[in-house]
Amino acid sequence: MLHALSLALLAAAVVGIVALGAQLLCVLRYRQTRPRAGSPASSGQPKGISILKPLCGVDDDLEANLACFAALDYPAYEVILGVKDTRDPAYAVARAAVARWPHVMRLELQHGEPGLNPKVNQLITLAGAARYDILVISDSNTRVGPDYLEEISRTFEDPEVGCISHPVSGVGERTLGSLMDNLYQSTTTGAGQIAAKQAVDQDIVVGKSMALRREDVESLGGFYSVRNVLAEDFVIGRWVTRRLGKRAVVARSPVYNVSREKSVTAFLKRYVRWSIIHHTCIPTPVYLAQSLLNPLPWALLGALLSPSERALGVVGAALLAKLVHDVTIFHLSRPEQTTSWKVVPAVLLKDLLLFVAWTNGLFARSVDWRGNKLRVLPGSKLVPPTPAVQGPLATPEPERAEELLAG
Repeated sequence: MLHALSLALLAAAVVGIVALGAQLLCVLRYRQTRPRAGSPASSGQPKGISILKPLCGVDDDLEANLACFAALDYPAYEVILGVKDTRDPAYAVARAAVARWPHVMRLELQHGEPGLNPKVNQLITLAGAARYDILVISDSNTRVGPDYLEEISRTFEDPEVGCISHPVSGVGERTLGSLMDNLYQSTTTGAGQIAAKQAVDQDIVVGKSMALRREDVESLGGFYSVRNVLAEDFVIGRWVTRRLGKRAVVARSPVYNVSREKSVTAFLKRYVRWSIIHHTCIPTPVYLAQSLLNPLPWALLGALLSPSERALGVVGAALLAKLVHDVTIFHLSRPEQTTSWKVVPAVLLKDLLLFVAWTNGLFARSVDWRGNKLRVLPGSKLVPPTPAVQGPLATPEPERAEELLAG
């Protein structure tokens, strides 16, 4: 029995090794075919773009992140900074940014608290304040290239495009936790977006950077319709394709997640929460299959159950494949960053902790987010932890949670 289980685990690891190789080839092909930045858009009046940037606390290097968005190479855009209230430490940073770049930036305080998703609560206010009809949702811990908005405007010239998101990479690490975080963003999130598009023409929407037409958002019921959804980016991407019949596109230009001082504990907590959210958005067989892209734990378990030279060979192959995959993609996705030897042990620790988070995500259905303890139902539907709470936030939406992912 143990021998059969060992063989099954080793076979799963081998499948994962092949999948890693295919993903790496997709990323290499993407890099080779990527057009030059700043290619001209078609003639005509440029579309105005409103960048909605919800803030919560002071992210690593927040001032420099905001400065990046104040100097984009685009003639008609605005950046609307949002905070929940004046007690948020980000409020002072936002006020300073508005004073420094008044021609680009504005500040909006959140109006009410309509839902359980704090980010969406801010987006409802920010979208209402936006002047333009292209809305770009941009996380506060990101940076972009100067041609970021040019590509968005150019892509929306196709009326069949309903949503644009960008491949993610991670930069700026000073601690081990941030190094692992940036590794994950580059080699799992960003590489997964690219490979899904290259291999099966599937566009994965990631909310770190996400562009929509106002008319499409309103057709879906506005951001208010996802106020009690934790993975609002995933759900909106599904709705754009299934309800509106439009395409969700992965852009060519990357966005850079800035992580500098994260601890290892903070890294683990973040991906424990993320794994729970992710599992509620996809079927369990898909969630199980995605673990194959982390083949080393499976190979090690197989070798422990039935040690042999063959098992050790699979362990060695999984180790080599994962290091080549992660180090190569990490280096390619960060053209102005150096890659040191510290990446190697960070890859191994990252994968071990991610396996722990993935295993927890098989069973757990509660998350602690920004001090709020919430239960997550299918479709990443949020409900309060106890039914005793009164008021509008305690009442689930009338539609079934599964309908969030339906068209």
